[in-house]
Amino acid sequence: MIDGSAIWVQGMVQALARAGCEVTLVLKAPVQTGRLVDPLRALPGVTVRSPHAEGLFDGPGAMVPRHAATILARIDAGDPHDLIVVRGRQVAGRVAMGPLAGRLWTYLTDVPQSAAEFGASAKGELRRIADASHVLLCQTEELRGFLESAVPATSGKSVLFPPVVVLPAGLEARPPGAPGGPLRLVYTGKFAPRWNTYEMTSLPRLLAVRGVDAELHMIGDKVHDDPADAGFATRMRAALETGEGVVWHGGHPRAEAMRLTASCDVGLSWRAPSMDASLELSTKVLECGALGVPVVLNRTPMHEGLLGTDYPLFAATEDDVLDALTLVGKSPDVYLLAAGRCRTAAAGFTLDAAAGRLRGHLSQAFPEPSEKVLAVKGRRLRVGVAGHDLKFFTRLLDHLRSRPDMEVRVDHWAALKAHDEERSRDLAEWADVVICEWCGPNALWFAEHKRPGQRLVVRLHRFELYAPWPKQLDIDAVDHVICVSPHYNRLTREATGWPASKVVTIPNWVDDAQLDRAKLPGAEHHLGMIGMAPSRKRLDLALDVLEDLRRDDPRFTLFVKSKLPWEYWWIWQKEEERAHYEKVFRRIRRSRLLSGGVVFDDYGRDVASWLRRIGFVLSTSDDESFHLAPAEGMASGAVPALLGWPGADTIYNPRWIHESPSAMAASIAATVSLGRWEQDGDLARTQLRTAYALPEVCRQWTDLLTGAP
Repeated sequence: MIDGSAIWVQGMVQALARAGCEVTLVLKAPVQTGRLVDPLRALPGVTVRSPHAEGLFDGPGAMVPRHAATILARIDAGDPHDLIVVRGRQVAGRVAMGPLAGRLWTYLTDVPQSAAEFGASAKGELRRIADASHVLLCQTEELRGFLESAVPATSGKSVLFPPVVVLPAGLEARPPGAPGGPLRLVYTGKFAPRWNTYEMTSLPRLLAVRGVDAELHMIGDKVHDDPADAGFATRMRAALETGEGVVWHGGHPRAEAMRLTASCDVGLSWRAPSMDASLELSTKVLECGALGVPVVLNRTPMHEGLLGTDYPLFAATEDDVLDALTLVGKSPDVYLLAAGRCRTAAAGFTLDAAAGRLRGHLSQAFPEPSEKVLAVKGRRLRVGVAGHDLKFFTRLLDHLRSRPDMEVRVDHWAALKAHDEERSRDLAEWADVVICEWCGPNALWFAEHKRPGQRLVVRLHRFELYAPWPKQLDIDAVDHVICVSPHYNRLTREATGWPASKVVTIPNWVDDAQLDRAKLPGAEHHLGMIGMAPSRKRLDLALDVLEDLRRDDPRFTLFVKSKLPWEYWWIWQKEEERAHYEKVFRRIRRSRLLSGGVVFDDYGRDVASWLRRIGFVLSTSDDESFHLAPAEGMASGAVPALLGWPGADTIYNPRWIHESPSAMAASIAATVSLGRWEQDGDLARTQLRTAYALPEVCRQWTDLLTGAP
């Protein structure tokens, strides 16, 4: 039967194959018709497995999730796969508990789509799925943002994978031009109450009353049995068979269904209002667009983003649908406008576009090996990572683990000074290279226990520079000390006297692919600040900037994503810190200019989603070692705005650095008023990718560890 999941399977298999994968498709049900499966069997590099036909499953119907998990694991055990794509929360939840965990590329569709539906059980299951998944494939930006805010474990793993529109070979799109005869309406898919399919069957009769000659072509054979409306299936079948102006074509192979669609004038994707909050995008809408057939559909933010706020065929009620169809039936210009919008929208969802997205994800998940390492060692390079807090090393660790030329083990210290000494000794005896994240007691221990010929790399952060450990470190036992900026490289050498040849600068990484998301309307008037504590972050100076801007334009708003200062015990116990924030919050309450202009957002991992609303990211600190926030903003297309803290000009282009809050405000106002915001955002994004993008920083680390010149 033709439904969304069947169409998705076809597109997913074809996109994976075109991206260079050998694909095995496992069918959950016995094959009753080959109209969906046969075209896939004919693709090179694609194998279709039917557990029912092969005797792997002896049930009479479709496998339930627990059976599917067992069968998938059994098929994989015979010939292990590099990645396993699963669709649906229930199946993913089962598979996540088995031997395929870690290799899952999970496509989630049946996610509770409102906060009210998101109970503890749903969050727990999705967290387990996220932990077991290498990648979470999200159909829309709306779904990705919702997941990241509701389930923090999905952040950093969620990537966009929109629907794939594949036109069968030889299929011609609808000829350009307005309808020349009766207005031919078309619907394909299942017949169900919330899809308004019964109401659609009245449209030809009601349009005739308005003087529009129309006929409705309905394609599909799945009539929904609705427990809430026992008579629906009977009424629906009667309307399909006897409705005035209704032509029911029954079920057809997808190519034939699309050919019938291309022979019609207007597609119908008008649904019940309860579906307006859906975070999924209808593949049928995109297919109609690719065929040159405009679509009647509900007005939602997602659809407005796809087709424009002035698209003429948005409809909420039956009267809206009739008005829209009457308009296009009598106005060729409106019809051509709607068809052009749908055709342009569909162009971004082609098979080639999907394969390109997959190639990008695959290259990151499966990097090419270094032949030098394998040639010298005759085996994979053994890399040990030791530290008490690896939050700044997570994506680097993921990259090292993914490399086929490296074997990675982690010695996770329980605390800064507490570790399992036996485990540390095992790592020291095993590793070719040891990376100490933080120059603390871990670095002192591994420097003392370093083997001859073993390499030791220590990454030093701002926190340790003025602590006692660097002075105690035997620098002769260390091959490289990594600093994240030229400024802190210099300060480290000045404070320790270590030779310049030992101290190397490799910047912090920014996951530019995750952060590069479409901005929301109004972002150019939104300032962002990530982290407001301790007081040296200088929220008060950011408020100076905001006040200057709001004197002339009250649309400017400051969004602060941060824990509040009293949530850090080590900050709030200091009298001077409390005094600073009491003054700041009193000012926000009392200032006429700041009133309604400052928003405090929860601290969390959903930074990429949050940055969609931010047009400028501020850095007003007294001092920073790197300050990742402006760089993350740049990756998102926001414009960075910094005050000149020491070393800022060694990390960021001087054009983004300002002498004072008033100068910063003037620059922001000019950027917006002169229409340069998007251009400056594009420039900032380009600079970020060149210097600090995750692939570039991973390359620098890989070269250091492998000894590449």
